[in-house]
Amino acid sequence: MQPNKSVMVTNGGSKSKAKPTLFQRIKHRLITRGEWQLYLLILPVVVYFIIFHYAPMYGIQIAFRNYSITKPILDAKWVGLTYFERFIKSPMFSQLFKNTLVLSFYDLFVGFPFPVIFAVVLNQTQSKRLVKFTQTVTFAPYFISMVVLVGMLHLFLSPTSGMVNKLLETIGLEPVYFMAEAKWFRHVYVFSHVWQRTGYQAIIYFAALTSVDPGLYEAATIDGATRLEKIWYIDLPSITPTLVTMLLLAVGRVLNVDTQRTLLMQAPTNLVTSEIFGTYVYKVGLINAQFSYSTAIDLFKTVINLTLLIIVNQISKKLTEESLW
Repeated sequence: MQPNKSVMVTNGGSKSKAKPTLFQRIKHRLITRGEWQLYLLILPVVVYFIIFHYAPMYGIQIAFRNYSITKPILDAKWVGLTYFERFIKSPMFSQLFKNTLVLSFYDLFVGFPFPVIFAVVLNQTQSKRLVKFTQTVTFAPYFISMVVLVGMLHLFLSPTSGMVNKLLETIGLEPVYFMAEAKWFRHVYVFSHVWQRTGYQAIIYFAALTSVDPGLYEAATIDGATRLEKIWYIDLPSITPTLVTMLLLAVGRVLNVDTQRTLLMQAPTNLVTSEIFGTYVYKVGLINAQFSYSTAIDLFKTVINLTLLIIVNQISKKLTEESLW
């Protein structure tokens, strides 16, 4: 195996190796180290991201142009930040920002710990058969279609025939319009999301826990550690990198609330709390055909997400020495 060649630079009689370029490193791995199979495996993923994630970014310029669907993008008049200023000054800005942030952080604070706790409990369960059964049962809701799920919510929470309201009537309470009242929208959204996603997200943490050395648990048992102490001193530290990564990714999507779920759960009576960035962009862009304005709103949301991700990533790097980059 030949060493990686690099350019030698002489400066005052001393020689130092110049850092190889990206092309040189790839060439070294492909030819010298024979790792072309690995690059062949990752090629479909790279092609996918180029076609479906990077190529569409060409359309971002619509946010800075007075675009019409009857003309090519480059023929549209350049208007700069006009649509961004229009959105920030609009009366909908504060409502959308508040609703999206409150719903997203509510979902994050409630939904993020559930998979972690669930995975830790499963990891401490002795019966392997019970673990497999529980994983299967909790993972099944993830495959339910969003339309079907919201239909189930309407059936269960119906004020006239819903199972929940029937139960409330038996204890002498008045029926509650869960799907229509604005004050109940966030609670229904968050806890239905937790119910559907907990089993799926717990797999990530459970997989991280399976890599823990069993000798650590045996040593802890000999030292007289309780089950809670094993969780605190062994389980949680072992999944800390995974926890930090998942939390950073969640913060990077803080304004990307599930538009499909929200739109299906919306009603004219709960718009005060259910109107978010995604639903507003859908209505403005696809229903009202204001393509430039809707693109500007969505781009504004993406910039905020990216800024939050960079800030939280830097904070995490300093506090925990764990980061995405």
